[in-house]
Amino acid sequence: MVELYAFPEPYAQGWLPCGIHRIHYEESGNPQGYPVVVVHGGPGSGSNPASRRFFDPRFYRVVLFDQRGCGRSTPLGATEDNTLQHLVADMERLRQYLGVERWLVCGGSWGATLALAYAQAQPEACAGLLLRGIFLGSEEEIRWYLHGLRRFLPEAWETLSRAVPGDGDLLERCHRAVHGADEARAVAAARAWNAYERRAMSLLDPVSSEPPPDERLLAKAKIQTHYLVNRCFLDEDALIRGTPRISHLPCTIVQGRLDLVCPPVSALRLHRAWPLAQLTVVEGGGHSADSPAMGLAMLQAAEAFKRRLEFRP
Repeated sequence: MVELYAFPEPYAQGWLPCGIHRIHYEESGNPQGYPVVVVHGGPGSGSNPASRRFFDPRFYRVVLFDQRGCGRSTPLGATEDNTLQHLVADMERLRQYLGVERWLVCGGSWGATLALAYAQAQPEACAGLLLRGIFLGSEEEIRWYLHGLRRFLPEAWETLSRAVPGDGDLLERCHRAVHGADEARAVAAARAWNAYERRAMSLLDPVSSEPPPDERLLAKAKIQTHYLVNRCFLDEDALIRGTPRISHLPCTIVQGRLDLVCPPVSALRLHRAWPLAQLTVVEGGGHSADSPAMGLAMLQAAEAFKRRLEFRP
């Protein structure tokens, strides 16, 4: 078993007003430590306290936050004024509010997408990036998740498709269902959407936790389909084209070889556009950072950054 850090409870938390939204944040570890902001995935998942355990609490000041409409941020599930550009602005506002000069930016899956977008918008605010399970927000990646995975998960795909009957693309049907006025149908669609995601993530790494309550399932499905229908509010290949703005920053990419949610091809594309980034492919690793192999790789990457940052708390 991988021995991750035992992390104390947050020493500070609060809500940051951002227009009609209130963004929840918390700080853990060493208040005088090197700041690292952990960007959660989804979109819509909310922050995961377990992600703190990759970071030495004596060295790092760990900042977690819930993106708009997620976790403890309010209003839950709201998609108004909720775009990638809003989230990038929220991160920068939070950095300034917390008095952080520069921070290490860490994110996996959708969290890696937002981390890259933020770093490319605010490179001077970043000391480096620690990324896992690269998702670039491309049409190809979205189609893979909703159609390519059907080859591996035919039963789960058919269950999802039956939950959102009608004409048109599966994503469009899911989006209409979870945002519709029929609450019972919306909840049923959200349950099927969540079950499909959990099945995709559990091909290698069993998901042992119980699904969240229906209210949170629906909120996540609303946000996730909102972003995917809008192609994550990114022009095609925008994050690849933007790599020259961050090519001077240190970066470690941790990628599971058998990650079927975010296949390795996207990590390789990013690495080729950013040769100075270190790509660590975890043989046998999947999507989840909770597996022993992926957890060890994330821990080792966070430990390596302690030396690269040249900081003594």
